Amino acid sequence: MSLSEYAIQRVTAPASAADIGALADLLVGTVRAGAAVSFLSTLTHEEAQTWWRTTLADPRVVVLVARDADGIAGTVQLQPAWAPNQPHRAEVVKLLVHERCRRRGVGKQLMHAIEAAARAAGFTLLTLDAKQGVAAEHLYRDLGWTALGAIPRYAFDPDGKTPHGAVFFYKELA
Repeated sequence: MSLSEYAIQRVTAPASAADIGALADLLVGTVRAGAAVSFLSTLTHEEAQTWWRTTLADPRVVVLVARDADGIAGTVQLQPAWAPNQPHRAEVVKLLVHERCRRRGVGKQLMHAIEAAARAAGFTLLTLDAKQGVAAEHLYRDLGWTALGAIPRYAFDPDGKTPHGAVFFYKELA
């Protein structure tokens, strides 16, 4: 599938039951495949649905999805900084791409879209972190993000036992 065949859309509350289910499937599948996206492999579909409902209930959070003929192919979020002295900053989190769509440019398309959404919302500085040594780290570098450095043993893999480092990035938006 080419990039033009993915439709990027914002999902807001109340999301449809189908979207919540598909997002929960995507999150659980990504975690079970070993991705370090804040959750452990014990994450259930019900817990994932609750997490998505809670996330979408925050009107400040921007959730984008990439859709193809088979449904949700990927997602990414923009979470504005909570601090009053940082109204210009937001964090990019939970870039998830369905296994059937990996290596097809979905992550790159979602990152371009979330950066555009950030610009439109008036943000001028974005931050994110990625597990050290994985494809996402290389994607962010390729997209012009600046790596600040890595913190060793920053979090655990989904097994809850194996620590991994995290690389922190920023990007200033023009």
